[in-house]
Amino acid sequence: MTRLLALLLALLTLTLPARAADDISAASRSVVRVVTVAMVDGEVVGFGHGSGIAISPTRIITNAHVVESAVKYPDNVALGVVPSEGQKSFAGKLIAIDTARDLALIEITEGRLPVAAIYTGPLESGADVVALGYPGNVDLATARSANDYITPRTPTRSEGNMSNTQSVDGVAMLIHTAKISRGNSGGPLVDQCGRITGINTAITRADDGDSPFAFAIAGRELMRFLADADQQYTSIGTPCVSMAEADARDRAAMDAESRASAEANAAKEAAAKLDRDIKQARAEEDALASRENRIALAGVLFVIGALAAGAGLLFYSQKNVRNAKIAGGAGAVLMLGAAILFATRPDAHAESAEDVKPATSAETPKLAQGSLLCTIRPDRSRITVSATTDVPIAIGKGGCVNGRTQYTRGPDDRWQRILVPNDEATVTVASIDSTRRDYRVDRYLLDAETMTKARETRAAITLKSCTANPDELAGLAAQQDAIRTALPATPNERLVYRCQPASGAAAKPATGD
Repeated sequence: MTRLLALLLALLTLTLPARAADDISAASRSVVRVVTVAMVDGEVVGFGHGSGIAISPTRIITNAHVVESAVKYPDNVALGVVPSEGQKSFAGKLIAIDTARDLALIEITEGRLPVAAIYTGPLESGADVVALGYPGNVDLATARSANDYITPRTPTRSEGNMSNTQSVDGVAMLIHTAKISRGNSGGPLVDQCGRITGINTAITRADDGDSPFAFAIAGRELMRFLADADQQYTSIGTPCVSMAEADARDRAAMDAESRASAEANAAKEAAAKLDRDIKQARAEEDALASRENRIALAGVLFVIGALAAGAGLLFYSQKNVRNAKIAGGAGAVLMLGAAILFATRPDAHAESAEDVKPATSAETPKLAQGSLLCTIRPDRSRITVSATTDVPIAIGKGGCVNGRTQYTRGPDDRWQRILVPNDEATVTVASIDSTRRDYRVDRYLLDAETMTKARETRAAITLKSCTANPDELAGLAAQQDAIRTALPATPNERLVYRCQPASGAAAKPATGD
């Protein structure tokens, strides 16, 4: 009863309507304001700010010129990092700097940030791009005090198009038309999937009516800088497609697989039918031969019996009663045997097994057990921020996955588990189809408020292991449904894996709980 009350209370807190997933908003939550504060004798004598984006939960990329004063005056200039949401700002320290590329790496000493991924694929001219950051002209229009500069708030987005790539002082730059101003320095230029394509660093002057253009340090320069700094990062090379396009590709791939399977089954059935026809023809030939042999033997016996009967009559006419009885009896037996053989002759046609069909069960199959190795299907996936390494999965009795995570039957005859971690702003819906042929991961990149409410709902039932208890399974299913009602209509990311039996493969958790 206590659990049910806790679940009902959690359900009441989830009042947000389902929304469409927005990759740019998700990327915005990785954007921060980078602040430099110069102090002399305990008094603030200088203040500057730019933008940045989290490349790991605790490290941020920005422009070198944003933190230039902290490099020149390390004892007098403090670094601060203001996230896009939450209630706190954090102190930062400089980890690496490259003035030639105009890039710097900052680490926050507390807190964690949502992580953005770098796009490594080609960026065509004319591609839609979005600049994210904290432009100074917007701050001048909206800020009412210095406190506004250190209060978390959503970054400004500006849309434009990719023009081309040019080298400026030996550094590859993306030229684009998204409008930025000086406070955007260090902020990301992202594609429509919210992946980093460059780091905004400069703008052209718009004198005498000239059209302004913006410059962003190309992703390949950013990756070289991170490699030099021994900094791990997430990179994605697949093209950006919408979820609708991904769904269409998924359906097309499934249809193609279904057609190929149907054709294979048809070919297999045709081969089986040919084999049955050949066997049937041989059986009919054997049956006809057996029938003809039986009739021939009956005829021979009948003729011999008739001759014996005739011999009996002859002996009888000669008064040789004993031989007459022997010959007549033998003839009668032979003719009777011939009649029996003829009457029991086999049919000319062998019995066909064409209409024999295997028994089928209408019961929905349970989740099959065993160890699997699942490999990403890029043609059926929408990949935005996640790594796509192979996933080993061990399925136990009753939907127990990897020996610790209980899955329950969900829609579309799939077994699923909704995972709400404490240290990431991501809700994951992991599911496996009953035949174990594919494993699917839907990821929702959510704002802090929605994540808080999802965590509250998850906390209503503390099932941390596998169970066969019907009440606990029912409570888990209700909890999963409650969390799902708070999720957007579509996920930000969908990873579809093809699974194959992996006997002896070491299974690790497919996703965190």
